[in-house]
Amino acid sequence: MKRLLLVEDDRSLGATLCERLQREKYDVYWAETKQRALKKLGEGFWDLVILDIGLPDGSGFELARHIKEKTSLPIMFMTALSTAEHRLEGFEIGAADFIPKPFHLRELLLRVKHVLDSHPVQREISCNGRVIELSNRVIVQPDGEREYPAARDFELLELLVTSSPRVVSRNEILDALWGEDKFLNQRTVDNMIVRLRQLLGDTKSTCIRSVRGVGYQWCGDGE
Repeated sequence: MKRLLLVEDDRSLGATLCERLQREKYDVYWAETKQRALKKLGEGFWDLVILDIGLPDGSGFELARHIKEKTSLPIMFMTALSTAEHRLEGFEIGAADFIPKPFHLRELLLRVKHVLDSHPVQREISCNGRVIELSNRVIVQPDGEREYPAARDFELLELLVTSSPRVVSRNEILDALWGEDKFLNQRTVDNMIVRLRQLLGDTKSTCIRSVRGVGYQWCGDGE
């Protein structure tokens, strides 16, 4: 099931869109603010962000830039601000589509389907003969055995994959996985990386690369 993040501060429109998209068998989360959307973006994988430009706590353009700096997620803007300048700014950021308000629900659904079909988010990746099924949170070994890493270990793997090619710092990993927990240190992250490398057969650290003094980077298949 495709996961959509809907960012819209209009409660009536947001509720309508959420209900209609769910009827189309999408897994939809509706955020009314920029901050709430940022929090949800760090919780698992998404296939599409449908984003209003005018939000109560910031600009949708700012949020889109943040998303594009960290991921390759497709973004669809929907807004009453539909001048040529706004459309150009959206496409310069990397928008996959831009739909002006008001719009027909059927048109939105067709555009969502088109963006999802033309901008698929990779959900299976490989490393040293292992297949990582991101949706199922499982690593399939070369002999077919399915191994399920600890929940936070897999969340770390997801974070590295979705952030690639950016290097993710140890502090960023701690914040993303534990928030304000003060009883953890950076060595916790290093131990998690060791476990992941063992599961991935990444003996030469070619899939998960260490960047001295910074953190870790996902580099893809090490074969």
